[in-house]
Amino acid sequence: MCYPIGQFAVPMAPRLSGRGTRFKGVLMARVAAYIDGFNMYHALQGDTTGRQLGKYVKYKWLDYPALVKCFIGGQDTLEKVYLFTTLATWDQDKVKRHNLYLRVLRQRGVEVVLGRFKRRTRRCTECGRVYRTFEEKLTDVNIAVYLFRGALRDEYDTALVMSGDTDSLPAIRMVKELFPNKEVGVVLPIERRSEDLKQASDFYIHMKEYHLARCQLPDEIDDPLLGKIVRPATWK
Repeated sequence: MCYPIGQFAVPMAPRLSGRGTRFKGVLMARVAAYIDGFNMYHALQGDTTGRQLGKYVKYKWLDYPALVKCFIGGQDTLEKVYLFTTLATWDQDKVKRHNLYLRVLRQRGVEVVLGRFKRRTRRCTECGRVYRTFEEKLTDVNIAVYLFRGALRDEYDTALVMSGDTDSLPAIRMVKELFPNKEVGVVLPIERRSEDLKQASDFYIHMKEYHLARCQLPDEIDDPLLGKIVRPATWK
């Protein structure tokens, strides 16, 4: 079965996980997705040691609603997609590309929740040199707040947390404890692993490359104000 997204046909996934196919008896679940954009970015960029570095950069032009629909049942309804991300304000070229991408996603119904970077001073453990870097802040807190708020307002039957970051564990456990009729699943980004998240969730799914390949936005997108938004050349 496929769900049409613009000019794409995205295959709908059966309700599969590492623990079977039952979703607490809910046959037509209302689903909300909570996407850790920072974690997804690093999964697509690759790690800093060079292993798989840049292998999945060509998939950064993601249609997140289409991607989420790869992981829900054909009779489920996708109520909301939240993307938690942060702008690299020290690099205006990156900010420009990022803002154009966020504009496209907002037009597709994604609610973007912004965190921030904080400048940090660190010391190299090998040479002792002091250097400055940036540390991403607020994403984990925002995901926790929105996940809990959604359960409290009864906005979903099933929450999908797309992240491999174990900082989401407390929020997942709290929602499961206080709202036993809700279920929380985890979609692990490409080549990410977390046994803790798998154990804490009701179900888990490993993202594969074919999910990314099938859920790309068109290279050119009509925009009512900007005319056209073009996929960045470095995202191909």
